[in-house]
Amino acid sequence: MSPPISRRGILRGTLGGTVLVSESCAPPKIVGERAEAPGLAPPDAAAGDASDPRLEFTVNGAAKSLAVDPEHTALELVRNDLGLTGCKESCGHGACGACTVLLDDAPVAACLLPAVALHRRKLTTVEGLAPAGELHPVQRAFMAEDALQCGFCTPGFVVAASAFYRRWRAEHADQEPDRDTVAAALAGNLCRCGAYDGIIRAVQKASAGAHEKPLGPEPAAPRYDARDKVTGAAKYTVDVRLPDQLEGKILRSPHAHARVRKVDWSKALKLPGVAGVVDLLHGSTTLRFAGQEIAAVAAVDARTAEAALAAIELDLEVLPALVGMDAARAPGAAPVYPTRNTRKSAPNSSEGPLLPLGWDGNVRGPFKLFSTHKLKARGAVDKLRKQPAEGVLVEGTYKTQVQCHSSHEPHACVAHWTADDAVTVHLSTQAVHAVAEDIAERWGLKRANVRVLAAYVGGGFGSKATLQLECVAAVELAKITGKPVRVALERREELVTGGLRPAQEIELAVAADRDGYLQGVTARAFADAGCGIGATSTVLLRLMYAKAPKDISDWDVVNHGPPGKPFRGPGGPPIFWALEQAVDVAADRLGLDPVLLRKRWDPNPARNQLYDWALSLKTWRERQPAQSDRGRYRRGLGLAVGGWFYFVQPSARVQLDAGPDGIVVSTACQDIGNGTRTVLAESVARVLGIAPAEVVVQIGDSSLVPGPMSGGSRTTASLVPPATMAAEQLRDELLERAQSLVGARGVAVAGGVRHPGGLVTWKQLLAGSPPLRFVGTRKRDQGGYFLPPMYDLAPGRYVAGALQIIEVEVDTRLGRIRVLRSHTGVAAGRIVAPALARSQVLGGVIQGIGYALYEERRLDPRSGTLLTAGLEDYRITGIGDIGELDVHFVEDGYERVNGRSVGLAELVTVAPAAAIGNAVAHATGFRPRELPLRPDRVLQGIRG
Repeated sequence: MSPPISRRGILRGTLGGTVLVSESCAPPKIVGERAEAPGLAPPDAAAGDASDPRLEFTVNGAAKSLAVDPEHTALELVRNDLGLTGCKESCGHGACGACTVLLDDAPVAACLLPAVALHRRKLTTVEGLAPAGELHPVQRAFMAEDALQCGFCTPGFVVAASAFYRRWRAEHADQEPDRDTVAAALAGNLCRCGAYDGIIRAVQKASAGAHEKPLGPEPAAPRYDARDKVTGAAKYTVDVRLPDQLEGKILRSPHAHARVRKVDWSKALKLPGVAGVVDLLHGSTTLRFAGQEIAAVAAVDARTAEAALAAIELDLEVLPALVGMDAARAPGAAPVYPTRNTRKSAPNSSEGPLLPLGWDGNVRGPFKLFSTHKLKARGAVDKLRKQPAEGVLVEGTYKTQVQCHSSHEPHACVAHWTADDAVTVHLSTQAVHAVAEDIAERWGLKRANVRVLAAYVGGGFGSKATLQLECVAAVELAKITGKPVRVALERREELVTGGLRPAQEIELAVAADRDGYLQGVTARAFADAGCGIGATSTVLLRLMYAKAPKDISDWDVVNHGPPGKPFRGPGGPPIFWALEQAVDVAADRLGLDPVLLRKRWDPNPARNQLYDWALSLKTWRERQPAQSDRGRYRRGLGLAVGGWFYFVQPSARVQLDAGPDGIVVSTACQDIGNGTRTVLAESVARVLGIAPAEVVVQIGDSSLVPGPMSGGSRTTASLVPPATMAAEQLRDELLERAQSLVGARGVAVAGGVRHPGGLVTWKQLLAGSPPLRFVGTRKRDQGGYFLPPMYDLAPGRYVAGALQIIEVEVDTRLGRIRVLRSHTGVAAGRIVAPALARSQVLGGVIQGIGYALYEERRLDPRSGTLLTAGLEDYRITGIGDIGELDVHFVEDGYERVNGRSVGLAELVTVAPAAAIGNAVAHATGFRPRELPLRPDRVLQGIRG
């Protein structure tokens, strides 16, 4: 029997020297230790070491002579020694292309290239593609075609595309390359946001000479911050470098289940260059997944920090692990959370608060709050089981996999205590305002003494919405060491703890009468969010076919896997994968057009407009009968629809400052690729009749007026109304000032005030004006919200709609599925920035293609360790996988929504997988039930 474990015993031998412990009763104590001589550098870090080779090379046309560590990569040299941060580290193993540079004009992955390989070579980074202040034609094309979103991967794409441009122009002059040629040339680059369609169009047009240097000024881009992103000027959290900054690394559990007996970091602290270490267990003694955080160290550089991790001695009692739902539900399986208190510590995998539910071993639930007329639904299903001739009953079990967020910019934080009670945090986050409040609460600080900065964010998709352990580690290491500390996850860490969409097993039944009218839907969903709880999906059935009775319930099956997090459209892709395939089966059995059956069942006005649009499409009208192709390659067309809430953050504010220096709009929001800067600039510019470029946008700073989180389909709906209000207040104020100035009453027009004597511009009025400030608020929608605001979030009364039609080709010999083209219809109210909205839609569709065909997080079923640890194993959609894409917006309706705009980023990602499933069935007769649609599953299904 193991001896009893105490907190003091676990850390025995580690708490000598200087221990900094917060005395506040509210926040958890900081348990850690500072090295006695933290200023010492490791021996091989001494400048000018005679053993280091000296490189002679040119970078962006300038000659360089540098002594470099032979262990360093070209990426380290470019970013750390040269300060050229447009070259990004994302995967670290040459799979993503974010670090692409030109070596003697040929594109290479800098993360794989030894620094010594630069000797007597010519190196070009994104910063050197064009003379200072100018743009390369490819950069100009990327801006014009909105071939970017978050921008983190953009410099790598631009550099790779510039090499293709040069070769193509030399060989083909003004001839435009086809899509496949461009996709093949850029196959080594990945974009998690899914900006591929714009990238292909940009490279096509640039290569055909359409974006050579203009005679006049550079044309305005549809995206406000496009220039910074295509030139590498945009600075992300991973690019922040403060004086004396240390590098932090996290020690993780090698086992999926273990008890911690002792953590001894004394040897690590004696290593030269190590500055300090902190505990991340925060009182726990049980490890519940491989990769769980144990401790963090700070050192002068990453290699020293990694050596310190290796020097930490762990004494663990390894325990049996339950990996996956089957193991967790097996008879006699030990509970992952054996007591009521331990259950309280289970991570929340949802976007909202956890409700108290019952536990049966490792199964938590049911969550049935949103059932409606459940007895009637159950009765309709039971009747058709007993009397199948009375109608159509479609039932089955549908399975989905774990999908990782895997944002290109990893979770990263740079923390710096500017005083004993004040901290500034650079953070890759979706919520600067909310996280600043969380930091203040956790460490017992005044809110005014906490500042969170996120100038640019390289994607999030729901994984960066809260205060997380990379931030905790950086803040506590910075407190311990007294220096700024950066903690940035590597790709393997990102794929373990960076966030994941839970796997689902969904038991679904759809009952219709003989006349084809829906009688009821029943569903039970079991979620694998690892050791996390709260994942739901069946609640979304309430958004679809709203009049039908529904008996719906959700269950958690906890096990020893990393915890889930909300992922773009949480719960949506799994439940629509099940529902929309069942509807297609019902249509087939009833002998009805799948569109017409949905139209019969669906009272939603937004989707009904999309049904009419779908029926008008030549693609749908000329759809061939099922299984028309009989050869090796078989084509099919599938359709699916989706719905999504829209939310509003009532506290959202937008501030507008105006004066002789111009107009500045600001709010404590952030841009994760969703176009927040553009939405704010265009909202103000639309009221004043000026160009968006004339408005300065300030975001990504928690010290500004409160702004919304970038997530939950709330950003546009929360920001457009207050931005419009503030701009209207400014306009009205300047209108009054114009009357005083010219002595006559005028009328506001585009660009200024027209009066009997002519036009006085806003700029002229502001030139003689004192500083003006207006703050717009987000007023309630007409008729209020669907539910009262909770946790500063209010659900709107409308349900937005999306319709997806996808054509696929199935290789019946190899089992491969190729998407040929897709049509996406979206009914989400007024589109504020059409080019960016189109990019958002296509990004959601492309992520949906990856979910359907490629993405699958795999753990070793015995040890729980990650098997898909890199982007060559964890496959996301590539530029050659997308086919041709088309987007159609229906902007009618939503008259009672303040601003008439609702979110669409989540809406568009819920239906693609189901549409692909229906297309595969239409092509082959094989009705898939499990994702992803791997070749082995396709072949097994086709062969029966």
